[in-house]
Amino acid sequence: MIADFEARILALIDDMVEHASDDELFASGYLSGHLTLAVAELDQSGEHTPEALQIQVQRSLHNAIDAGELSPRDQALVIGMWDNLYLQARQSA
Repeated sequence: MIADFEARILALIDDMVEHASDDELFASGYLSGHLTLAVAELDQSGEHTPEALQIQVQRSLHNAIDAGELSPRDQALVIGMWDNLYLQARQSA
């Protein structure tokens, strides 16, 4: 189930590439890495729900923010895009 959900999110990201702004391309690329890492961590823990993925990606993003990886503007962009992608993937499930 988690692999299908990840695939839906990655497909949404792929669909954006042709018309995305530079900021959106940055955020989507940044999120792809966090998404892949979160799925790998969840596979090891045995949790395979979209809700667990949501929590894991949010945790990963907040760790990156705490480490100073993103400016406040980029934080808002990345978190907003993640929330939007997650909701779209949930609706298409």
